[in-house]
Amino acid sequence: MTEDLHTPVAVVGGGPVGLMLALFLDRHGVRSVVFDAAEGEHHEPRGNTHNTRTMEHYRRLGIAAPIRRLGLPAEHPADIAYFTRYHGHELSRLPLASRGLRMRQVAEAPATDQTPEPVHRANQMYVERFLYEHVRTRPRITLRTGRTVVGLEQNADRVTLTAEGPGGVPERWRARYAVGCDGGRSFVRRSLGVHYDGHGGLDQEVLGRRATAAHLRLPTFHRDVMTGRRAWSYWALNSELVMNLIALNGEDEFFLLTSSVDPDTADAGRLAQLVRRAAGTALPVEVLGHRPWTPGAALVAQRFTVGRVLLAGDAAHLFTPNGGFGMNTGVDDAANLAWKLAAAVQGWGGPGLLASYEAERRPVARRNTTAARELNAGLGAVDRPAALEEEGAEGERTRARVGDLLRCYGERTHSLGVQLGARYDGSPVVWPDGEPPADSWGTYTPSGVPGGRAPHLWLEQWHGPGASLFDRFGTGFTLLRLGGGTPDSKPLEAAAQAHGMPLAVLDVDLPEARELYGRDLVLVRPDQHVAWRGDRLPADPGELVALVTGSGRAGAGEAA
Repeated sequence: MTEDLHTPVAVVGGGPVGLMLALFLDRHGVRSVVFDAAEGEHHEPRGNTHNTRTMEHYRRLGIAAPIRRLGLPAEHPADIAYFTRYHGHELSRLPLASRGLRMRQVAEAPATDQTPEPVHRANQMYVERFLYEHVRTRPRITLRTGRTVVGLEQNADRVTLTAEGPGGVPERWRARYAVGCDGGRSFVRRSLGVHYDGHGGLDQEVLGRRATAAHLRLPTFHRDVMTGRRAWSYWALNSELVMNLIALNGEDEFFLLTSSVDPDTADAGRLAQLVRRAAGTALPVEVLGHRPWTPGAALVAQRFTVGRVLLAGDAAHLFTPNGGFGMNTGVDDAANLAWKLAAAVQGWGGPGLLASYEAERRPVARRNTTAARELNAGLGAVDRPAALEEEGAEGERTRARVGDLLRCYGERTHSLGVQLGARYDGSPVVWPDGEPPADSWGTYTPSGVPGGRAPHLWLEQWHGPGASLFDRFGTGFTLLRLGGGTPDSKPLEAAAQAHGMPLAVLDVDLPEARELYGRDLVLVRPDQHVAWRGDRLPADPGELVALVTGSGRAGAGEAA
């Protein structure tokens, strides 16, 4: 073994959550090393949805625009469509805007629109390739691909990791902190003796029990089978089978999800036969890869933090894919954790700050896994009688009834409340003030009440880069001064400087801003959540600084 290597933060797992954590740390000026057992970017299709909050995080890193160019062509519809068979009857359709239309809508949106970065459909494998390439341009990030972490120990001062590289050659790293972003079978989580709590797979025929995911090439699907309006997600549901084909590139590549074939016996021939049965016609099918998976999971780790080791992404929570919440919740974990790690490394974060990571993110994980499982159960409750495929009046009535049920289910997948509504009420590093809006999975209500996402506002008529309020936030804390005649911010600036807390001051003299936030002064955290608000500074601004940096009120660490 060579001599020990050193890094402030070690990230185990090079999927999107681990890469995003490293990029956030880089933005905060902190070096990291990322270990990934794979030799390079992953080539299996996985998640397909980058939700509004994740796109906002990409925007903060300056990579939203190139990521939007990945996936479907700009004008390809993003509809979710339901059929008896792809060459049969269309049961229902949820029309959703194409990427091009979404961005035209953003350009024309009112100043108080809350979705400056709308949801984007691009498979995770495409985005991972981009993230790998981007990470390699960042000098503060060391990417160790082909390295499997096989040992992890910690003491009061550091974490020691042993990684095996090609040929089994070991290397030992010492880090101040380590984060397990290494998936559902996380070596890091198991090393900590942490287990999942919650529910496993659902016992239902529609994406339940054990299922199969496959990467397909269907060269004639859009030309010969789906000759009407295209979609992003094509469901086939009948008494014989259920499957979902998700368009990857808008041409010939698709992601298949189904419980209608046994994953233990699934092979290219059986999968091709299933697709042809779902299509209702013969068509060429090339199976590029397949794997088993378990739908319906709603599992959350018992702990997110043990000493100097933390968990994020699938290592901390496992989702069913309904709603597309899994990867997105993990990216939000990374956004919450990165600035706290930076504060700890740079010396301005107190002992309660890293402790607040679990206190804030574990309830969100429980909330989001529950929402995804309920969506999965809702789809499984839609019946599929044989009359679905009958001609005549009975068949038409059955299709209309099932189509209505599918439409209701589809509308429930509009989950802006899940995407933007995560709140940290009761957090030891949030100063409470006011009553938060009621939680809703489907609806997001902007609010300046501390704990929630800072409400968005366009500051210019042109809605491009630099025009969003979010574009003006600093990399540390930001004090918003809203409206004319706001109180002097110098005492807080002085207290922040004395503590070493990074703070920028931003004046926004727009009545919409004061109305959205409800106070003259608002302190926004580095992860864009409101930490404090008031019409004047506290009598002791140092107390506020101490609280939001985890250095303050007695018992803050214990409360976490």
